[in-house]
Amino acid sequence: MESFFNKYLNAVSHTETILYTGTVIAVKGLLIESRGPSSMVGEICTIKIPRREKTIMAEVMGLDGGIVKLMAYGDTSGIEVGAEVVASGHVLQVPVGKKLLGRVIDAAGNPYDNKGPLEVNEYYPVLASPPNPMTRKPINRRIVTGVRAIDSMLTCGKGQRLGIFAGSGVGKSTLLSMIARNTNADINVIGLIGERGREVMDFINRDLGEEGMKRSIVVVATSDTPSICRLRAAYVTTAIAEYFRDQGKDVMLMMDNMTRFAHAQREIGLSTGEPPAQRGYPPSVFDMIPKLLERTGTNDKGSITAFYAVLVDGDDMDEPITDKVRGTLDGHIVLTRTLAQQKHYPAIDVLKSISRLSRRVSGSVTLSAVAKIAKLVALYEDNREMIMAGVYQSGNSPEVDEAIAKHSAIEAFLTQEEDEHCTIDDTLAKLSELSGIEIPEDEYVENPAESRKTVAQLVKEHKKESVVDANSSASKSEMNDKLSAVGHAL
Repeated sequence: MESFFNKYLNAVSHTETILYTGTVIAVKGLLIESRGPSSMVGEICTIKIPRREKTIMAEVMGLDGGIVKLMAYGDTSGIEVGAEVVASGHVLQVPVGKKLLGRVIDAAGNPYDNKGPLEVNEYYPVLASPPNPMTRKPINRRIVTGVRAIDSMLTCGKGQRLGIFAGSGVGKSTLLSMIARNTNADINVIGLIGERGREVMDFINRDLGEEGMKRSIVVVATSDTPSICRLRAAYVTTAIAEYFRDQGKDVMLMMDNMTRFAHAQREIGLSTGEPPAQRGYPPSVFDMIPKLLERTGTNDKGSITAFYAVLVDGDDMDEPITDKVRGTLDGHIVLTRTLAQQKHYPAIDVLKSISRLSRRVSGSVTLSAVAKIAKLVALYEDNREMIMAGVYQSGNSPEVDEAIAKHSAIEAFLTQEEDEHCTIDDTLAKLSELSGIEIPEDEYVENPAESRKTVAQLVKEHKKESVVDANSSASKSEMNDKLSAVGHAL
């Protein structure tokens, strides 16, 4: 009986008994200005449109004296001067709970899939702070993505955050869908930010499928929605992932894509009067990116492993958004158009990509096998022109000869059909066979590097601190000699 009344008790507890109101005085493009109500930045307000007998949800984006600047979550048609604006007293909150699994919601947390209301009684704030860095659990367990090139050459840990960088049409969304279907994470939380309307159902039905949706939650803000929806959809996705992490789950968060998140904030920032900075992006964009990305990772309860797709404008890996995201994350996976044009899928350039935590979640022998394959790939690429032109003569270099001999096998290993699932056992077995280095069975487990000693422990064992002490003593002795020489001179 108590659970039956929970939703009603929750509704009452979130109801404001005192309403602060204001009136619309201007609509300037994306921006709605009102005189009042008394509110704070980020607060949700309701704009009443009596003539159409409807209301529009809006968010406070800025304050200028007594003028409140709002952005609407829907169509602004019908808003007129004098329309009443009512403050809610709280920021945007998203419904959370196990019954969200298998559902598709919008940027405001409303159902988007015509499956009825969300039967949840708990809410999480969309705007939140990252976990305290001193309470984060260490990342020492491997997560399986089911993508052979990633699980071998770019091994990821549970709680790691990586970016998938590529230009348009190179395979970012396809790679994310492969990870969503094949990962061993408990729950997938997927944010489709600024995607084409056609791609939403394609991703859900064609890429995820029925089995993938059973353990997934999809947040959608298509390209035709207002910029505030595209912006807040990223925060809603993160908040849902945080809820399940707080339940002790290992969550896989996938966001497609961060560039359109930045575009949305650029539109909002310029509308509210921010000055443009790098390539037209206002300073708030570069402030928001790390604050959003730092919310994922581990905390003291669970983990959020995050993959953020980044649409690289003009295939320029040094453009501002790409550079900012890459510098914030724990690794980057680069997809190149050259490989995609060669029908090499996924088009991962393993030489340009890096997982900064792979050494913490891979066994020592596995790392040796990965290093050998990477070296063979690099040797072939360095000598590609000579090999293709027939200039290189076999026998000149045993290492180059091996790179040529194994090139086809390495290409086959790094490519994978979209519907192919590869277990970690199969991946490591093929890596071992290809490299010629036998990987022991104890490195097939989830945490093969758990017993590996830290750098601090190795330094202590080798008594490197005695070297520091010796250097310090030598410096003091040299200083004393100099002082003594100066005293004699005087």
